[in-house]
Amino acid sequence: MGKPGPCGFVSFLLLLPWRPWLFQNFWLAVWNGACEEKIDPMLDIDLKKVQGDFTVEAAFVAKGAGVTAMFGHSGAGKTSIINMIAGLSRPDAGHIVVNDHCVFDGEKNVHIPPEGRRFGYVFQDGRLFPHLSVRNNLVYGMKRVPPGARYIEFDQVVDLLGISHLLKRHPATLSGGEKQRVAIGRSLLTSPVLLIMDEPLASLDQARKSEVLPFIARLPRELRVPILYVTHSVDEILNLADTLVFLSNGKTLAVGSVETVSARDDFQRLTGGMEAAVVVSTRVDSHDPGAGLTRLEFPGGMLSVPLVDLPVNGTVRARIHPRNVGLALEAFPRTSFQNIFQGIVTGINDPCNGSLVNVSLDIGIPLMATITPRARQELDLKPGTRVHAMIKSVSVSLGYVAT
Repeated sequence: MGKPGPCGFVSFLLLLPWRPWLFQNFWLAVWNGACEEKIDPMLDIDLKKVQGDFTVEAAFVAKGAGVTAMFGHSGAGKTSIINMIAGLSRPDAGHIVVNDHCVFDGEKNVHIPPEGRRFGYVFQDGRLFPHLSVRNNLVYGMKRVPPGARYIEFDQVVDLLGISHLLKRHPATLSGGEKQRVAIGRSLLTSPVLLIMDEPLASLDQARKSEVLPFIARLPRELRVPILYVTHSVDEILNLADTLVFLSNGKTLAVGSVETVSARDDFQRLTGGMEAAVVVSTRVDSHDPGAGLTRLEFPGGMLSVPLVDLPVNGTVRARIHPRNVGLALEAFPRTSFQNIFQGIVTGINDPCNGSLVNVSLDIGIPLMATITPRARQELDLKPGTRVHAMIKSVSVSLGYVAT
């Protein structure tokens, strides 16, 4: 069954009681012209809200299905923004358009309530009903959707999330990762037009995160469900995001591909430490078991990484940390570095206080290198200098693989 059009049933993960008047008022607002413009992007957000001394002013457009990740450290305004998008909080001004339908317009006094937005919402803690089995938790959302409006079915979700063996159990007997998979399944079974996920892995340890991430990564491809994903984890962005919205102090600093936004100096400074890295989209070209290497194609050439179990021609994201990039003015004929690329210096961020220097490069993709002030002086680096970038180590995300 195809994805429903604008006359589908209205649902929301909060699973509030069915109210026919909400359904009627929603479509009267749409068809009577309260939201006249037809906008192509999946998400068109422009909103403002004053909360005491804190002001949220966010604007971004994300096109098509996929995962739009909102990234920023605690206090950046991420949860405030998604609560406004979901209808749990009303903006002071602006507009919110999802899948060509306006659900908020400050000038036209349009504010569709949460039940009328047909969004799924997955919280940090899952919020399963403790007295119901896993099966009945899943069915609770599904039974509020008329059969003709469903485009996601029970068996489909159970198989996709790998929870068939959990159906007879109760939430108290589940691990954290299992609870979140069930919570995601319950939301999906409302056949939402948008799935909002508010740091759904924040309460899980690394092992449980690694368990759940591959399931989330498959949702947009296999169910065609657009996802708005909130996180402060670079690892989760690397595994999931198609579009990255970078936030700080309630403001949108940048919107774009993960590769482009993650290469920004301000993004690198904010993430800092071992999380700061450049993300590269690659295609699996070949495997060489004898050499213990996998070759990944990217716009700058080929990356060699330790042998990984990935399908040839699949796409996967690689992560290159600036501390693992060395620079040289001349090529070395014999070296242990497996990845050496010619490039050009595009910028230098020198704090002038003896700290490490960040060098921006172009090797066919944006790249960063972190070197000492002495190395910068000896190499006489400046914008325009041609260099050889030597990459010591490349991390590959196994969670984000498409064929």
